[in-house]
Amino acid sequence: MTEQIDKIIKALVPANALNSENFQELMSKAQVESVPAGKLLFKQGDTDKKYVYLIEGEVVLASGTAQPLLIKAGTPAAKHPLANQQPRKHTATTKVPSKIMRVDGDLLDILLTWDQMSGIEVDEIQVEDSGAEDDWMTRILQSKAFLQVPPANIQAMFMRMQEVSAKAGEFIIKQGEEGDYYYIIKHGRCKVTRTSKTNAQLTLATKKEGDAFGEEALLSDAKRNANIIMETDGTLMRLSKADFISLLKEPMLSWVTDAQAEEMVKQGAVWVDVRLESEHKNSGIPGSINLPLFLLRMKVEKLDPTKKYILYCDTGRRSSAGAFLLSERGLTAYCLKGGLQARGA
Repeated sequence: MTEQIDKIIKALVPANALNSENFQELMSKAQVESVPAGKLLFKQGDTDKKYVYLIEGEVVLASGTAQPLLIKAGTPAAKHPLANQQPRKHTATTKVPSKIMRVDGDLLDILLTWDQMSGIEVDEIQVEDSGAEDDWMTRILQSKAFLQVPPANIQAMFMRMQEVSAKAGEFIIKQGEEGDYYYIIKHGRCKVTRTSKTNAQLTLATKKEGDAFGEEALLSDAKRNANIIMETDGTLMRLSKADFISLLKEPMLSWVTDAQAEEMVKQGAVWVDVRLESEHKNSGIPGSINLPLFLLRMKVEKLDPTKKYILYCDTGRRSSAGAFLLSERGLTAYCLKGGLQARGA
């Protein structure tokens, strides 16, 4: 790969927002192709789940009787994936000999969600300690996160939870591992740390009895973004990933079609684009506000709790994580089913 091509690739949106480790992971699986003039890259109606970028040359996008659109490498339009809706709304053909790069759309979306979820922590549940044996359970039930969960699901959650003992200094979660459990502290105290490049442990927060942790990786289908280490001996309650998704995540998510969303907006609901600012500027829904996923926790207090919010991204993955976080904090949030890729042109 030449230095010039490497520079172009590093500026592509939204891949340019990934941290260096995730960017390298994405590039290791990307395909750069040299294609002749007149080469069909994809046709209208295709569903390939690929992001196709123009690195060198020119591509013509055609759609029905509409005027064909010419995309030239090096222009602002070429920093974004070509006509990225799925199924494809355009047919793309090279006008001159060109270079393109194909990226797995699901992989890019997962890496973006992982990056933007990094550092987001669950709000701690603040109630007076009673010292009772079931205090941890009381604190969890009084959190905003559980107000929308059906009582039968909460009962099932407590029935399916496993109790595990832990010793001071024990790693409950290790940064970089796959997400497997959602945890609640029954007794004891933990610290949240992140491992630096020099292998130093940077302490980010402390978790105490009644606090929950571990949902970030389960929400984003990604690896753990921090360590959880026991500061004292203690007891934890844990729920498997499958049970977390079926009993807690899904009941807290409400999906709407594009038609339903548009009707809700007419009634006062607000579109929220959880993608990066550059993505929003390129293909945001008119009238939407832009709150990138990684900023949601910091900006949530500025949102009107009396309004309904419809979150969207390209596929629904980032928006579902964002909607869970807003619901967890007591706001009414919906997700656009299928994201922008399923929305009509």
